[in-house]
Amino acid sequence: MAHAAQIRIPATYLRGGTSKGVFFRLQDLPASAQVPGKARDALLLRVIGSPDPYGKQTDGMGGATSSTSKTVIIAKSSRPDHDVDYLFGQVSIDSAFVDWSGNCGNLSAAVGPFSIAAGLIDPSRVPQNGMAIIRIWQANISKTIIAHVPITDGAVQETGDFELDGVTFPAAEVQLEFMDPAAEEEGAGGSMFPTGNLVDDLEVPGIGVLKATMINAGIPTIFLNAEQIGHTGTELQDAINSDPKILAKFETIRAYGAVRMGLIKHIDEAAKRQHTPKVAFVAKPSSYVSSSGKQVGTGDVDLLVRALSMGKLHHAMMGTAAVAIGTAAAIPGTLVNLAAGGGARNAVRFGHPSGTLRVGAEATQEGGDWVVKKASMSRSARILMEGWVRVPGDCF
Repeated sequence: MAHAAQIRIPATYLRGGTSKGVFFRLQDLPASAQVPGKARDALLLRVIGSPDPYGKQTDGMGGATSSTSKTVIIAKSSRPDHDVDYLFGQVSIDSAFVDWSGNCGNLSAAVGPFSIAAGLIDPSRVPQNGMAIIRIWQANISKTIIAHVPITDGAVQETGDFELDGVTFPAAEVQLEFMDPAAEEEGAGGSMFPTGNLVDDLEVPGIGVLKATMINAGIPTIFLNAEQIGHTGTELQDAINSDPKILAKFETIRAYGAVRMGLIKHIDEAAKRQHTPKVAFVAKPSSYVSSSGKQVGTGDVDLLVRALSMGKLHHAMMGTAAVAIGTAAAIPGTLVNLAAGGGARNAVRFGHPSGTLRVGAEATQEGGDWVVKKASMSRSARILMEGWVRVPGDCF
């Protein structure tokens, strides 16, 4: 029996923040995958190695975690005042679907460096030395991201001394600005607080009534008080991910929160929308030892945050969730703001399983509604491998 030969597609494997993903130029994809649809999804699933009932993604580029089961498609932008269009696909590990419902804030740090290296940026916008300001259109959520990419001798400076908890080695700092970060989610009316409240009583059958801040900023996120759900905010991955009952509890909360936020109409739809919304729980500062063995003291942070991604506790913090944290912290009265001590603030440093992270946001009230024009944070990025990815020619 004859079998289709493998084909090769130009691709680059990058780390961005605490995530890794396979990056493609749109023009390099097979014609049928250059447009949204089944062919594109099937191709990306095969590239990453999904669906994998073993949960390992051994036969693909994925790393069997939500942070490493990611794909990115970049194209020159047709939008005025933007350099590139950035489309992010979160690939399910054990199911045959790609979730296009949100952004990846960590990989956002790699978009600028990749776009320069891939020849997608007008040379006039890249200085010989200094900082290239790359204007990114985030196509999943229709938002603008500004990346400040360091340049040395006309090329992206990838090495440096910037340290990011959750990443083993230092690298060059890439500053990101998420403009007008309130996400325009279908059904949520583009409102930062889709329910109209800073804090809601979220009724979850079998669990109870939970205080929740539900916000669309960076990525739709449901924030809970750690204490109310039986946690401390100092947990590392194993404390959550090793307990199926705890994971099931969070998935139930996520489903009911998604309905309340207007993201889905029925809780059954949550299974096909794994990437959004996120669920996170917050607590006041407390000391703990991070996953790397680093001591995080009470005085080192303003609050503690733990967040789940694709059904598991994240090893650090998703970049988009960090935007949600910074935005919510800037608005007095949210659970995030109260955990950080309350009052007005334009930046917070929070503790996560791998260490700490600082994120800034400035909030104002306009006509009674809260508005955040920009959220900012620093990440790093590095090309890990470039060349071609190979897949069977009949897989898409």
